[in-house]
Amino acid sequence: MVKVSPDEIRQVDSLLLQIYGDKRWRKRAEPVDELILTVLSQHTNDLNRDRAFEQLKSRFPLWEQVLTAKTRSIAAAIKAAGLSNQKAPRIKAILKQISEFNSGKLSLDFLSDMPIEEAMRWLKRLPGVGPKTAGCVLLFSFGRPVFPVDTHIFRISKRLGWIDEKVTEAQANELLDKVVPNEIKYRLHLNMIAHGRKVCKPQKPLCAECVLKQMCHYYQRVGARA
Repeated sequence: MVKVSPDEIRQVDSLLLQIYGDKRWRKRAEPVDELILTVLSQHTNDLNRDRAFEQLKSRFPLWEQVLTAKTRSIAAAIKAAGLSNQKAPRIKAILKQISEFNSGKLSLDFLSDMPIEEAMRWLKRLPGVGPKTAGCVLLFSFGRPVFPVDTHIFRISKRLGWIDEKVTEAQANELLDKVVPNEIKYRLHLNMIAHGRKVCKPQKPLCAECVLKQMCHYYQRVGARA
């Protein structure tokens, strides 16, 4: 259940904008690269994700090489990301499905012509791809107005009281995407992540210096007494 209006979200966006600045969309990576990067990021941090991706591309410069490589070789290359024995077969299966759908081409460019809902459904049919991963591909590689919810955004949204405590991270992706205004989705996504890393931390959040504290349910319940 969503407990926030677009206007209230705009207020949060405005406050975070003053701290973290505006963000103009720029393509972060090619779509297949973005997809594999996001798969590697699952249950690890950005540093380990990037290290694993670099090692994978160093070992296999072309995605076609990854597709035909042995799973154990892929797992060895992406060891830095953790859970490599789970992620390696998943990556191979993803590439295989893309290739089969796209007449042998390892490209996701066809998604640019699909309506957002259809593109999200297509991506979520890939092994191990949930709404956050699908949303990241559409937002960062295609500039589509999607609002992926990562662990930082999920935590902040619950503390602000935007979503019910029982809402899961997967559900939050769909619920918040419907209420966050399209024109601020990219900027708000990045600025909420920055805020989650610097201020609204999982443990010992810096509530006293948070620009959102006056509208934060968590601060009113816990932070103000800390």
